Amino acid sequence: MGKFIISKRTNDDFQFNLKAGNGQVILTSQGYSSKSACENGIASVKTNSQDDSKFERKTASDGRFYFNLKATNGQIIGNSQMYESENGMENGIDSVKSNAHNASVEDETNL
Repeated sequence: MGKFIISKRTNDDFQFNLKAGNGQVILTSQGYSSKSACENGIASVKTNSQDDSKFERKTASDGRFYFNLKATNGQIIGNSQMYESENGMENGIDSVKSNAHNASVEDETNL
């Protein structure tokens, strides 16, 4: 089962990573100025990850593949790592779809 990990960046922004059951990061958020905004981002990922049309499939200038997950308003709420193949990227999207909806949330900002 997947989980969201809330952490703080060096500039004190909050962010989350969605990790698959094997611990691999499959989606990383933008920076948020507050923890509540970060938690809203997680809720948005849980909802929007179930709609394939919300995944924007991209190719980087070096030929590697990645994806962005967008909210209903078109704002990017998370992006993937880089993948060597298009198939790898599609597997990453499938992993987000299957892990995000019921993922638990761990807050590492109070450690």
